Amino acid sequence: MVTHLLHPFSAQTLTRPKLQTKAKIRAPARIPGPFPHTLAIAFCCNFAYPNGNSFRLCEVHLLSSPIVVFDLDGTLVDTAPDLVASLNHAVTQAGVEPVTYRDLTHLVGHGARAMIERTFALRSKPLDEDALAWQMKEFVDFYHGSMPGDSLPYPGMLDALDRLSAAGFKLAVCTNKPEMLANRLLERLGLIDRFAAVSGGDTFEIRKPNADHLLRTIANAGGSAAHSVMIGDSLNDILVARNAAIPSIAVPFGYSDVPIESLEPTVIIRHFDELTPALVTGLFNGK
Repeated sequence: MVTHLLHPFSAQTLTRPKLQTKAKIRAPARIPGPFPHTLAIAFCCNFAYPNGNSFRLCEVHLLSSPIVVFDLDGTLVDTAPDLVASLNHAVTQAGVEPVTYRDLTHLVGHGARAMIERTFALRSKPLDEDALAWQMKEFVDFYHGSMPGDSLPYPGMLDALDRLSAAGFKLAVCTNKPEMLANRLLERLGLIDRFAAVSGGDTFEIRKPNADHLLRTIANAGGSAAHSVMIGDSLNDILVARNAAIPSIAVPFGYSDVPIESLEPTVIIRHFDELTPALVTGLFNGK
């Protein structure tokens, strides 16, 4: 976006053909007003006529907005009840006794395959590749058809998204959940329009913790790595941020199998009330 600003220094008509010019490029700065966290750079040129009249012509180029990237399951939304329900629907089709969240704990955040394999192992049941493929289909079909079920945004999350958007931040989702399921869940929860980009574990040929999953999500959102941050609840989220040389914010209420402090994120927040534009901007500035 380019905005042309003409500021005349004299009301007189300027007719002389010879001009003295002096150009100046201003360093990137945050623009005031409703989007104080958006960067802009101005190219200004002063024009002076021999008779003393002068004017300035400026072009203001808006640079990419800062990006806040979120994991989905265990970070934005508590999906555990519906993931376990979908799992139990699938395994009972094979005559396997259902399980509880306590049987699976952190595996809830590792995808359907890991949960199915864990359940069959817990029940000492064999599981070959054909049976696994059938179980995966049963799981996905049930989960897709029952969304959003009992899945809910974590407390304070909606207000945090509002604060960031109002300050000029763009928002994105980078999850290892299949893209179709991620989009479906966000749509059913009325959240999809809040995000400039959503990438799943099958969007690209790679996935978290590969840095390109995060970097390409940021690019799709129209941002740059230099002004981005990753928020998540588990090892893959912190690793992908570290691999991409991007600051990380960890939340402890998700599905990590180890204390979140041991993952050494840049910052830990205990509640989304702590997620403010000032906190994110401070991470860009290395504070």
